[in-house]
Amino acid sequence: MVEHLGGLRVEVGDAVVERLAAICPVDATDEARSDHGHDWWPLAMRWAGRGEVPALPAVVVSPTDSTQVAAVLAVCSGARVPVTPAAGRSGVCGGSVPVFGGISLDLCGMSGLVEVDDGSLLVSARAGTNGAVFEAELRTVHGLTIGHRPQSLAISTVGGWLACRSAGQYSTRYGKIEDMVVGLEVALADGRLIRTGGRAPRSATGPDLGQLFVGSEGTLGVITEATFRAAPLPPAERRAAFGFGSFEEGLDACRRIVRRGATPAVLRLYDLVESRRNFGVDDGAVLVVLDEADPRLADAVLHLVGEECAGAERLDDALVDRWLSHRDDVSTLVALVAAGVVGDTCEVAARWSALPGLYRAAVAALEAVPGTIVASAHQSHAYRDGACIYLTFGGRRDGAEPDDAYYVEAWDAVTAAVLQAGGTISHHHGVGINRARFLREELGGSYDTLVALKAALDPHGILNPGKLGLPSPWGQPAWP
Repeated sequence: MVEHLGGLRVEVGDAVVERLAAICPVDATDEARSDHGHDWWPLAMRWAGRGEVPALPAVVVSPTDSTQVAAVLAVCSGARVPVTPAAGRSGVCGGSVPVFGGISLDLCGMSGLVEVDDGSLLVSARAGTNGAVFEAELRTVHGLTIGHRPQSLAISTVGGWLACRSAGQYSTRYGKIEDMVVGLEVALADGRLIRTGGRAPRSATGPDLGQLFVGSEGTLGVITEATFRAAPLPPAERRAAFGFGSFEEGLDACRRIVRRGATPAVLRLYDLVESRRNFGVDDGAVLVVLDEADPRLADAVLHLVGEECAGAERLDDALVDRWLSHRDDVSTLVALVAAGVVGDTCEVAARWSALPGLYRAAVAALEAVPGTIVASAHQSHAYRDGACIYLTFGGRRDGAEPDDAYYVEAWDAVTAAVLQAGGTISHHHGVGINRARFLREELGGSYDTLVALKAALDPHGILNPGKLGLPSPWGQPAWP
């Protein structure tokens, strides 16, 4: 096994391994280490084609309950061993890559529902619970849903959703994962277990400490259990599709829709390039709309949508079926990698007032990078104050096998354009390794507050070092 990322590697001594093995299973085989050396970071997929992994842990540790997680962290903190939490490893930014070796903390053994409070519409689950299994049990056994349906549903976990502030495809109705979670159990670096929130709704007993850990990518603590708001299964579904003369016209229609209080579960707008690629529509920007709710509510939402899209072309509702049937298809990315094309998707967000300019500037910035073949976008995850835009790019240099340089330049260019336009550099994929170099600029003066929180909660810096651009005892990842 060849590690692509250079830099310092922390080994785990025999004495520490023995202490860990007394707590839970430890696996030091090449197969286990290789499996835990990567996630779905698109650049790493290209490295995999050459038989390389980003970085390998020294050992893989697999707890089955929260007390074991806490005990493992206490051992590693005392021994100064880095810990990289991982589960489904469906992230696309390198967030679960153990850049300094140490241990990979596999949380998949901590799975299953803990409690379902139907009267209060609250559900609790362990962090390693697979997303598809979680949602299926809620639906079939309890007649409930939390409404969280990311593209990675089948390979992601509850803890992973929380770690990167995940968004599902139905977020305009249900919100993002930070809107759904009401309470957490968290293992801290020193081995303490704490609980935040979940006791009663809208508590005013100080700040919501749980939100410190949501989006922290395992750098401040390891989430072991979570409680979410749920909803009864929606009894009705409504669909519609429209075509606009430009992406900007469609953006303004989406803004007006949510401004009026209509929150269809799906409100996805594709620019001309992606409308052609995804729907075979050559002369417009396609908007697909889907809502699920009580019949009267769904009818009202679609009625408002129709009013705000009155100037657009009404398209065949079958386009929504087409989106549904292809929404989890990642074969295009695999094909691009096989063809030697470097590509990725940058999901960013901004206020409605900034989105049209951000879209134009970001696409132009990508097109200006030498080697770019395509740059396109679609909007999803719409809210009253703004929305998320996915910016997709692909390219290669002079027809030869592409190197990391094109990828880095493309990310530098699009990120600079997004920040200049007043957007945020990540809406729900997180930071990981890939975006770590941009975080200080995005956060400004508040970055130092994040650093101080890290030092207070993890004084020895063992938790997922090398992520979020935070200082670490072992320096920074040797990339880019």
